[in-house]
Amino acid sequence: MDLNWLQDFVCLGRTLNFTRAAEERNITQPAFSRRIKSLEIWLGAPLVKRSTYPVQLSDAGVQFLPVARETITALTDIRQSIRAEERGTTAFQRFAVLHTISVNYLSYRIAELEDCIPGLRVRVYSDNLRVCCQMLQEGTCDFLLYYRHRDVAPVFDERQFARKDIGTEQMLPVAETRAARAGGWYLSSDAGEDMPYLGYDPTSFLGTVVDQTIGDRKPQLALRYMDALTESIKRRTLAGSGVAWLPENAIADEIARGLLVPVGGKEWQATLTLSLFCSLNRLDRVGGAVWEAL
Repeated sequence: MDLNWLQDFVCLGRTLNFTRAAEERNITQPAFSRRIKSLEIWLGAPLVKRSTYPVQLSDAGVQFLPVARETITALTDIRQSIRAEERGTTAFQRFAVLHTISVNYLSYRIAELEDCIPGLRVRVYSDNLRVCCQMLQEGTCDFLLYYRHRDVAPVFDERQFARKDIGTEQMLPVAETRAARAGGWYLSSDAGEDMPYLGYDPTSFLGTVVDQTIGDRKPQLALRYMDALTESIKRRTLAGSGVAWLPENAIADEIARGLLVPVGGKEWQATLTLSLFCSLNRLDRVGGAVWEAL
C-alpha cells in the first residue's frame, strides 16, 4: 500500500476525470492510471467504471472513497502529532490560502494571534484556489482561507466543513493616478481610445469575479496583460500599464498615498467575502483557539 494511491483515488473520486486528476496530482496520466490499477489490485475489486463517460465510481469505489479520505486524514494528523511530540513543541497550524490573502491579510493577523495564543506555530501554503481546496479535502491542511462571491459557485462541497465568514472587502477598478488622468481612463466614459486592461487568468477565481462584475456591459477595455497573481497585476498597475481590478486590502496604502485612483463607481465594484473553513473535530487545543480568535 502506498499513501499516494489513496490520494490519487480521492482526487479521482472528486474530479471523475483521469486527465484532470493526473494534472492535479502532477504526474502523467499513464502513471496515474497505473497507480489506480495498483490500488484496485491491492483491494481486490475495481474502483472505477472505465466504460462510462464521464468516469464513474463502481459500487466498491463509492464504498471505499470515504475510507480513503479518513485514512489520509488520520495518517496525516498522527504524523504531525508524533513529530511535534518528538520535538517537544506544539503542532503546526496549517493554512491553505490564496496568495493575495496570505500577503495582505493572514501574515498580519498571525502576528496578532502570536501575542494571545501561547505556543502558536503556523505553516502557510500559498497556492491557487483549486490546490487549496484539494489540501483541505485531503486533510493536508487544517484551515482553508479564501474568497467567496455570490455569483461564483463554490469549487468544493462546503457543507462537509465548518465555515466562518471573517469579513468582506471590495474589488476595485483602479489605475495609476497620472496615467488615468492623462488617458482619461474611466469605465463609464464613452470618449477616447480603449483603455489598456490588466486582467486575471480567466480560469482563476478572481478572473471569474471580474467577468461577472463586467457582465453584459462593454467598457472600452483592451486586454494588454494577463496573470493569475494579484501582486503581479498590482505592480503593472502601479507602473501605469493600464486598468485593473484589485482587492482593496492590497491597494489601500497606494490609494491613500495617491499612487492609485479608482476608475469606476460602486456599480463596477465586486464584494468578496473572506471565509475560513476547517474540520472542527480535527483541531487540537491550539487549533481550536485559532478558530475562535479569527
